Amino acid sequence: MVAAAKMRKATEAVLKTRTYANLSWETILNLSKLAEAKNEALHPLLVKRPKVERVALILITSNRGLCGGFNAAIINKAKDSIKKHNIPTDLILLGKKGAVLRHYGYEVIADFPKSDLIIGAKETGPVARLVINDFLAGKYDKVMLAYTDFVSAVKQIPRVKQLLPVEMTSDDNLGVVGGDASVGSSLKFIEEKAKKHSEKDGMIFEYTFEPSPAEVLNLMVPKLVEVQLYQALLESNASEHSARMTSMHQATEAASDMVSELTLYYNKARQASITAEIAEISAGANAQSE
Repeated sequence: MVAAAKMRKATEAVLKTRTYANLSWETILNLSKLAEAKNEALHPLLVKRPKVERVALILITSNRGLCGGFNAAIINKAKDSIKKHNIPTDLILLGKKGAVLRHYGYEVIADFPKSDLIIGAKETGPVARLVINDFLAGKYDKVMLAYTDFVSAVKQIPRVKQLLPVEMTSDDNLGVVGGDASVGSSLKFIEEKAKKHSEKDGMIFEYTFEPSPAEVLNLMVPKLVEVQLYQALLESNASEHSARMTSMHQATEAASDMVSELTLYYNKARQASITAEIAEISAGANAQSE
């Protein structure tokens, strides 16, 4: 019951913010296109490096167990991604259970606390600032994010997505979050939505950004990184509580089945004992009568 209550709150939070996260991505997409059209320099967080020599991977796990295969699934997904790309990778952990990767020889450069109850985007601020500063300083050529995408109460999908640089032409980017068809799950969805907002009744609207698209991008792109990281944290949180609710439900059913089996076994043993006592009494009575 406790897990179910937490799951409902986490699910409400993740569904309320998905639209905002996706619309913020749409805004960045439009701004970047306008900046390119005017030959303005793009924000450094939008520039793809010619060669990827080192990667940072943010791994979001839970603080506690008793949530089925939730942690194992995302940890294995992260390990598979590191092996697949075969590029030196540093880990940044959010959640205590990810620390198990230290035992496998992976380099953990930072370990941030993760609250069981996510109350605001400020919780992702320190992580976002760390990866943004390291990326701009050239320490990392790419920043990836391993999190669990919440699809439904019974389905959660571990994903590894690119957080930096923010690429506008790749569905592998974190950009669009959530598996809900009403929200969308592809870059095509964002482009179609942007076109819908700019066209109405056959008329095409063009928005003017002041002072310029490039300067607006300079303020919005770092915020976008925080928003995307925050949304991934909410997705992971909802997935964790859903997995825990399912695990606790299965544990409750297993305990009930065990109680039923042990009760039946006890009743059979008790009946056998009573039958044996009656047989002994009858045998003793028969022996005295003879």
